[in-house]
Amino acid sequence: MSVRPKKALGQHFLVDENILGVIGRLAELRADDVVLEVGPGLGVLTRYLADRVAHVHAIELDRSLEEPLRDVLAGRENVDLVFGDSLQLDLAALHPGPSKLVANLPYNVATPIVAESLDGLTSLERWCVMVQREVADRFFAEPRTKAYGAVSVLLQLRTRKVGFHPVPPTVFRPRPRVDSALVAFVRTSDEPLVALRPVVEGAFSHRRKTLANSLALSGVTSRAEAEAALAQISKPANARAEELAPTDFVALAAALA
Repeated sequence: MSVRPKKALGQHFLVDENILGVIGRLAELRADDVVLEVGPGLGVLTRYLADRVAHVHAIELDRSLEEPLRDVLAGRENVDLVFGDSLQLDLAALHPGPSKLVANLPYNVATPIVAESLDGLTSLERWCVMVQREVADRFFAEPRTKAYGAVSVLLQLRTRKVGFHPVPPTVFRPRPRVDSALVAFVRTSDEPLVALRPVVEGAFSHRRKTLANSLALSGVTSRAEAEAALAQISKPANARAEELAPTDFVALAAALA
């Protein structure tokens, strides 16, 4: 059955099996792992995972892939194939709870999937995700760089990067016009981001504005209160979001609270 990738869903199917060994190494797959895969596509990675771990939860949005996926995965009883939007499904209700997220993430939802999984899937201990190179660079970008943003802060406060591998366009069908990368990271903290996340996302919501103005424009707090909180953590009133380190945002959120 011929399957045409859907551009609207950010589909770039993994077709080169040579990259699977790299994924397995960065994911540190073990026989007792329970793996969550978002966007299994044609099932190349799903099949590889199923043959090496205890259980795979494969979440696919595109119903037209059901027949080819079930054909590829036939006989592998340790795979649960779920059709739906991973950003809408209650992934915390999956049983058994996944300990690792290993996936070639759809380009257009890669960042929210990773960000939501930090709090939404507390069972996750390790991530190994294939994303656009630009997105991978954002995850662990340094302050005062163009790539540094809200997702950089959130990930660095709760995880630590343990692996990185550039991926050429040739491993996908259709070939994307950009490079990709595998990035692996492990959880370092279970502390919820609920109180911190609005401050971080609000701070970066208007990058051309000062942090205080951005927080005010995004409705998090008033500019005066934001400037007072910045003074409390020894930052100037005209500071911009990209100038604060991840730990500075923790202090800022506490000062605002």
